[in-house]
Amino acid sequence: LLIVPETLAVARTLRSGRVGVDSIALLAMVTALIMQQYLAGAVVALMLSGGNALESWAAGRSRRELQSLLERAPRTAHRVIGNAIEEVDIDDLQVGDVVSVRAAEVLPVDGTLVSQRASIDEAALTGESLPIDHAAGGRLRSGTLNGGDPFEMRATAVAADSSYARLIGLVRSAEADRAPFVRMADRFAVVLLILTLAIGGAAWAISGESIRFLAVLVVATPCPLILAAPIAFIAGISRAAARGIIVKSGGAIEALGRARTVLLDKTGTLTLGQPRIDGIRTEDGRDAEELLRLAASLDQMSTHVLAESLVASANARGIELTLPEEVDEVPGEGILGMVDGFRLAVGTSHLIEREFGAVPPQPAAEDDRHARVYVAIDGEFAGTILLADHLRDDAKLVEPHLRELGVRRIVMLTGDHADTANHVAGAAGISEVRSEQAPEDKVAAVREFQENQDTQPVVMVGDGINDAPALALADVGVAMSTAGVTASAEAADVVVTVPEISRVVEAIGIGRRSQRIALQSVVVGIGLSVVAMGFAAIGAISPVAGALLQELIDVAVILNAMRALH
Repeated sequence: LLIVPETLAVARTLRSGRVGVDSIALLAMVTALIMQQYLAGAVVALMLSGGNALESWAAGRSRRELQSLLERAPRTAHRVIGNAIEEVDIDDLQVGDVVSVRAAEVLPVDGTLVSQRASIDEAALTGESLPIDHAAGGRLRSGTLNGGDPFEMRATAVAADSSYARLIGLVRSAEADRAPFVRMADRFAVVLLILTLAIGGAAWAISGESIRFLAVLVVATPCPLILAAPIAFIAGISRAAARGIIVKSGGAIEALGRARTVLLDKTGTLTLGQPRIDGIRTEDGRDAEELLRLAASLDQMSTHVLAESLVASANARGIELTLPEEVDEVPGEGILGMVDGFRLAVGTSHLIEREFGAVPPQPAAEDDRHARVYVAIDGEFAGTILLADHLRDDAKLVEPHLRELGVRRIVMLTGDHADTANHVAGAAGISEVRSEQAPEDKVAAVREFQENQDTQPVVMVGDGINDAPALALADVGVAMSTAGVTASAEAADVVVTVPEISRVVEAIGIGRRSQRIALQSVVVGIGLSVVAMGFAAIGAISPVAGALLQELIDVAVILNAMRALH
C-alpha cells in the first residue's frame, strides 16, 4: 500500500532536482515484492511509516517554542468606550483607543500605560523570567502578558503594525529557506544510493544470492537519517526562539555556526540607544530634582529623543509630572511653555539666548561626550542637564566570549567621531574600531571581510535604519530590535528581541552547536549504515533483521539531532 504514495513522493523529490534516501526505501520494497519476500517488504513499509511519524514528531517537538508564539497571538481586545468596555476584534482597534487588559491576558497591541502601574510578564518574547514593572507612560509591547492587576493602556499602533504581529511574520518565515548544509546532506543521499547499489550488486554477483542484494537495500534504508540535519537546525531555531532570538531561516543558523567575523554597530547595539541623565548642573542653588521635574513636565509634549529621555528619567525617579500649558515647540531647538506658573524654555543654548537673552556657560571639557539640554525659568538661565548613551551591562562580555567561540575579527562600526567611538570601544574591550562610518562605509566594510576567505562568513549586528543595507548584505544580519520590528529587522536574518547584546553571542553558540550536531548525526548515521551493509553483503544479516537494525540506527540519529533543542 505504501509503494504508490512513496513512488509519488520520490518522483516529486527527483523533479525538484534532489535525490533523497527514500528512493532506497522504494527500491527495497519493490525488490522485496518481486522476490516474494513479503515479510521483509512489510517490515520496510512499517519502518518507513514509523520513521515518517518519528520525523513529524521530532520536527513538531523542535518547533514547539516557535508555535507557542503563534498560538499566543490575541484575537480580541477590550476597548474602553466612556464608562463601558466592549469586546472587539483586535483588527478593529485604532491608534489612540484605550484598551483594558485583564489579569493574565496577552496585550493585543503596542501602547503606552494609562494606569499608574502595571506588572508585565515578557518571558514569551524575551525569556526574562521575572515580571517587569512599568509606570504610567511606559511603553508596552503586544504579545507580552499582564502578570498583575488589570490596567488600561492607550494603543500606539494597530494590530497589524504592532510588535507581536510583525514578530509572528518573522516566525512564519523561519523555516522557508534550506541551509547550505542541508543541501550537502542531499549529496550524501546520492553517494549513499550509489554505494548501496554497488555493494548490493557486488554481493549478488559474487555469491549468486539475490537475497543478499535485498538485504543490503533494506539495511541501507535510512528514511529519516538525512532529515537529521534539518531537524538539528530547526531545533536550533527553536532553541534560539526560546531565548528571544528569532532566526528567519536554516541557512542563517548554519552561517552563524561558521561565523568568523562579527561587525558591531555602536548606538543601540553596544549601547542602550537611549540617553540617560549623567548629571544636572543648576544655577543659584536651585534644586536639581525640581529642575528636572519642570523640564520633564514640559518635555512630555515633545517627540524629540532627548525629551523622551528626560521624561523617562523623571518617571524612573518617581517624580510626579505636571501637564504643561501654552506649549510651543521649535523643531530642532527645543520647546517653550508654562509649567505650574513658570515660563520655561528647554532645549539648545541658541533657543535660551534668543528667547530670554540668557547665555548658558561654555561646556566643560569632560562634557564633550554628553548631550546637553539647557533650561531657562522665567527669563533666567536655570541649569544644564547632561545626558549620555551608556554601554549595555553585558557589552564587556561580548569580545571574550566571541573569541572563545572561534570568531577571528570583532570590529565596531559607528558613525560617531573617533573620540566617542574609541571611548565606547575601550569600555567594551573591543580593540578594532572604525569611526565616522556612513551607511555606504558599513556596506563596504561588510564586503571587504566577505572577500577574504579567512574572515567569512560575516555577521553584522545593528539596530537602525542606517544599518539596514549592511545587514542585508552580510552573510548573517542580526538586528537588535527590542522596541519593535523596524527596517533593520526586516533586512536582517536574525532578530534579537531582548535588550541584551550577549544574546548575539548566544545565537552564534547555538548555531555552532546545531551545525556540529547535524554533521555528527549525518556522518555517524551513514557510517553505521555502511557497516551494516557490509554484514548484509556477506549474508550475516537477513532482510527482516536488516530492516529492524536500520530503524534502530535512524531512531538513534534523530534523537541525537534533537539534542540541539537544549
